[in-house]
Amino acid sequence: MTTAVHWQQRVGNQRDWIWRGWQTRYTYTRPIHNPQNTTPLILLHGFGASIGHWRHNLEVLGERHTVYALDMLGFGASEKAPANYSIELWVEQVYDFWRAFIRQPVVLVGNSNGSLISMAAAAAHPDMVAGVVMMSLPDPTLEQEAIPALLRPVLMPVIMTIKKIVASPLVLKPVFHVVRRPSILRRWASLAYAKPEAITDELIEILAGPPQDRGSARAFSALFKAAIGLNFSPSVKKVLPTLTIPMLLIWGQKDRFVPPVLASQFAQYNENLQLLNLEDVGHCPHDECPEQVNQAILEWIDKYLGK
Repeated sequence: MTTAVHWQQRVGNQRDWIWRGWQTRYTYTRPIHNPQNTTPLILLHGFGASIGHWRHNLEVLGERHTVYALDMLGFGASEKAPANYSIELWVEQVYDFWRAFIRQPVVLVGNSNGSLISMAAAAAHPDMVAGVVMMSLPDPTLEQEAIPALLRPVLMPVIMTIKKIVASPLVLKPVFHVVRRPSILRRWASLAYAKPEAITDELIEILAGPPQDRGSARAFSALFKAAIGLNFSPSVKKVLPTLTIPMLLIWGQKDRFVPPVLASQFAQYNENLQLLNLEDVGHCPHDECPEQVNQAILEWIDKYLGK
């Protein structure tokens, strides 16, 4: 997975797009032969990541499909806007991008938070989505379900109050200036990845760059609120059974962030969902074992979408 070519040169043709007055970044790559005859892909990164996290996937998938990747608002090279972040907001960013540039059914490919966005987008905008590939699918609503029903009226207000305190700018601003340090990001990556060799200087560069941008501390507070479920979060248990499109769920069996046991549980919600478990892989399969993931995605598209 090492290469002498800088990652910026391996993520397609980057462009800026103004969405609702905010500057956002996207990239694309097209196959040399017959790009009109294949289903386009949109790649959606996880929390704290960006277009660069797909550097091992864009070129390979782009040999057979037109592939787009977005920096979600608040992440990567997109503006660190003082927005009310939520899965719903990012879903609308993806849909508006699709309407502006693609306008034919696509496969959404997401990791972690990106997989939640993909699932929610497929439910909200079925005209956009032909299929979904999800890796390490989180479900923030499981926290509430874990609390006995009789105790929820008492405990949930307490939990939400604690979350609001933790997510306040007074608390998060000093925390942000610590967690954006490359040394801290490397420790975080060691939890997300099962293979130490996958945690390269290039990966840390990708993770450490965006938090230095103007407005990133303010956006971090707003993003943190979304991450801990203070804003709209779709329930996998409720949404997944409603989807009628082909779906592929990829899960690393050494994922420390989202329990791998959820994979088999989610697979029972919908017969259209195919499950691929990967041994010795953590929270970011597309970056930790890209060759295997790229091949799995391409074969799954050929089998279930035909092109």
